[in-house]
Amino acid sequence: MATQVHQEKEHVLSLDSIRGIAAVTVVVHHVIRMPTFLAAFSTPPWIECAYFREGGFLVDLFFVLSGMVMSMSYVQSDFGRFSLRDFMVRRFARIYPLHIVMLIVLLLFRLLRISLVSVGLIAAIPAVFEVNNAYSFVLNVFLLHSLGFVDYLNWNAPSWSISVEFYTYLVFGLVVLCAQRLGSLRWLYVASALFVVVSWLLLVVWIGREEIGAQYDWGILRCFTSFFLGVLTVKAVSYVPRTFSRVAKGALQFAALLLALVNVCIIDYWNWLSFFAPFTFSIFLGSLLAFPDAAVIPRLLVVKPLVWVGKRSYSIYMVHAVVILFAEYGIRAFGHRPIAWLEQIYPGLPATLNLFVLIGVVLVVSDFTYRRVELPGGKLLRRWLQDSRSFAGAPATRST
Repeated sequence: MATQVHQEKEHVLSLDSIRGIAAVTVVVHHVIRMPTFLAAFSTPPWIECAYFREGGFLVDLFFVLSGMVMSMSYVQSDFGRFSLRDFMVRRFARIYPLHIVMLIVLLLFRLLRISLVSVGLIAAIPAVFEVNNAYSFVLNVFLLHSLGFVDYLNWNAPSWSISVEFYTYLVFGLVVLCAQRLGSLRWLYVASALFVVVSWLLLVVWIGREEIGAQYDWGILRCFTSFFLGVLTVKAVSYVPRTFSRVAKGALQFAALLLALVNVCIIDYWNWLSFFAPFTFSIFLGSLLAFPDAAVIPRLLVVKPLVWVGKRSYSIYMVHAVVILFAEYGIRAFGHRPIAWLEQIYPGLPATLNLFVLIGVVLVVSDFTYRRVELPGGKLLRRWLQDSRSFAGAPATRST
């Protein structure tokens, strides 16, 4: 067995909880913006607001947070022992088992749907799917489906971010390796700053997007911007003085949180402000990292329910589109009459019930996939790749 050159640190619990909150926000965003539900419900859910309407931009928070976690785990203390092979094996084993399982689930569902249409049990137009085809399936297998090979979201649509993030991991690993060979972390931070500035300017100026929400179209630049901003955030936190009182630290954290929330909400009115979301997210996440002993917010974020959701955040993100897909078919089968009856009881009741039932189902399913797919699948794949001669290598030497 290959000698293990790195042991990942435990995540900061407050950051884990933020990831869980962001994942649930993305679920709510997709439910309230889903065309099937918009057509079925005449009144939106009671919690529908600008924050949830623009909640999809919290994907950028995931990217910033990922950059922070990678920096804390692989740079701050283990820079001299960094192994690109070990790093990529761990990253691949972390994201791939659940990705491939959800892809297979959707493949089976699509084949079943086509079979039912072909025998006349259900009617659907078209009977086959132009988007979820064999070509895009192969791209998904190799995590290439959001790197410009197709111009549409496909299969498990939220996995577009997994595609770009995996190859961002590779770029990050190469940058760390180069900095290690040069013997100075300064090169890592210089390269990170260049990635942030160049990627952000390409999105704003060269491509000329109206908002930062690139996915299959230049989503890799969106990930570069936020991920490497997260790397820089960890470095910036090291310069923050810790001499403030707990109350002052809490006030600073609350101000940073408010800034991030306001940024998300006003995107509903001015799309171009989405380009600043990664920066406001990094300020808030950096404040959590800088002031873990601050009043109020850190204590709220370590309560057991939030920690529980945070640990399952990846599963929540990856399974929710499939749950929503089944719910769409359920709404069509349910019919308009029961929905209209619930609407008469109280406006928005059916849409609200639909939303909270879906959130509950997503949490139940994600708990199952976390325990039965994520954890054992990751361990199995990591063990297999580390034992394989093709992937096992000598320990990295400490740079001087």
